[in-house]
Amino acid sequence: MPRLPACPSPAGSQWERGNARLAPPPGLPSLPSGRHKMVAGGTGRLLCSLLVPALFLSGALCLCVAVLLWGVRLWLQARKRRLGPAGRDGQRPVLVAFFHPYCNAGGGGERVLWCAIRTLQKKYKNITCVVYTGDRDATAEEIVEGAFRRFNIKLTHPVKFVFLEKRYLVEASLYPHFTLLGQSLGSVFLGWEALLKCVPDIYIDSMGYAFTLPLFKYLGGCRVGCYVHYPTISTDMLSVVRNQDTRFNNAAFITNNPLISKFKLVYYYLFAFLYGLVGSCSDVVMVNSSWTLNHILSIWRTGACTSVVYPPCDVQTFLDIPLEEEKSTAECSIVSVSQFRPEKDHPLQIRAFAKLLKEKRPGQQPSLKLILIGGCRNQQDEERVNNLKRLCEELGVSANVMFRVNIPFEELKRHLAEATIGLHTMWNEHFGIGVVECMAAGTVILAHNSGGPKLDIVVPYEGHITGFLAENEDNYAEKMAYILSLSPEKRLEIRENARRSVYRFSDRHFEETFLLSVEPLFK
Repeated sequence: MPRLPACPSPAGSQWERGNARLAPPPGLPSLPSGRHKMVAGGTGRLLCSLLVPALFLSGALCLCVAVLLWGVRLWLQARKRRLGPAGRDGQRPVLVAFFHPYCNAGGGGERVLWCAIRTLQKKYKNITCVVYTGDRDATAEEIVEGAFRRFNIKLTHPVKFVFLEKRYLVEASLYPHFTLLGQSLGSVFLGWEALLKCVPDIYIDSMGYAFTLPLFKYLGGCRVGCYVHYPTISTDMLSVVRNQDTRFNNAAFITNNPLISKFKLVYYYLFAFLYGLVGSCSDVVMVNSSWTLNHILSIWRTGACTSVVYPPCDVQTFLDIPLEEEKSTAECSIVSVSQFRPEKDHPLQIRAFAKLLKEKRPGQQPSLKLILIGGCRNQQDEERVNNLKRLCEELGVSANVMFRVNIPFEELKRHLAEATIGLHTMWNEHFGIGVVECMAAGTVILAHNSGGPKLDIVVPYEGHITGFLAENEDNYAEKMAYILSLSPEKRLEIRENARRSVYRFSDRHFEETFLLSVEPLFK
């Protein structure tokens, strides 16, 4: 086949040798070098012509946002001076606000709230304590009375309540997916409502809504602190998703799909980054246990202003219960004290108790009863209790399980005084006030082998055993059977050791450590 004659290059053989790498691929027309430079130069000028206005526009927008935020801050400060309460002798009192949308619930977090308010009222005279709450179904008097009835806490001065209308924004049920992010963003809007209604001098988040901290610090001009009961996200949660473990907050359809698991892991890492940013805004950080401390330090990196403040447990009231050797073994009760929330894992308690009844051998106690004591915050919690009752029916243990919801304090004391075993099943419980109360009341505690119970509470005291730990259904059933098989004398010895160990969780110890921690906020 005849070949076509080669076309000479524009610059001859020297051009070919020196610039062979610039030759266009076969089939494409080549451009003269001058045209190459013109195109490159034109592209550079185009990019510059776009970049400079973009940078200018971005700077102008940032400046506008900064001016707007500063204007909002000045407006809020003026509003604060105009609406602030007048104090004695014309001196305006220091407003100390607690953000606690569920202050009328009956959990350990609420006991921390009311003890903290009582402590500040005793220490500082010229302060007014404010509580941001969404409990609009109760009056201020009913809320204060409920704190006394449930926790035996009587305040020395009145408290101002700011009732919030948008509490539904932090309800988990509103966000079936991306719950952490949804609730956190919802808390920002709820915090904005709170800030509009009352601008305090000192702001303390006492319920774990860290995304409100920058709002009150930078817009409200407040000194901010927080008491962390449980990190919104922790390294343990990241490991659960990374390892594709099925938990109450990591559904099976996610763990069974590697792609969805990886997407959720990325989402968790991004959320942890944001959580660390907002948490680092706090001037004072208090955590309730060694477990919480480790997680907060790893995410927030606020070591200089972070301290452990064990939550106040009404140990003295329970220590007043006479501790005597058991005289009758005709009936034994096992008591659980915790709010009816999914993470408390009440189904594990019921299944382990059913296994205990099934494997009960002749010679053991003829009658066993499981008493589940806790508070219901909303309709979801009440539905959870109904589901637990249906589980009891399925397992055939309804006659042996009793539910006591939102009971008075005196009834709680009576049940604990009569119980043989105190039961706790939450994985990675941040602290465990119910665990401490059971130990102080004289029950033999059986708690989950993780979190606060493992690191801070159910630990040897002066070399002596104070209780037991378990992890799964079989383990719990075995440990309950073992405790019941002990002699009354041996159980009494364990109960006495546990009682001596709980003084470090008393109201008095909380008051001392709490005041030391919040002191920088009052300077």
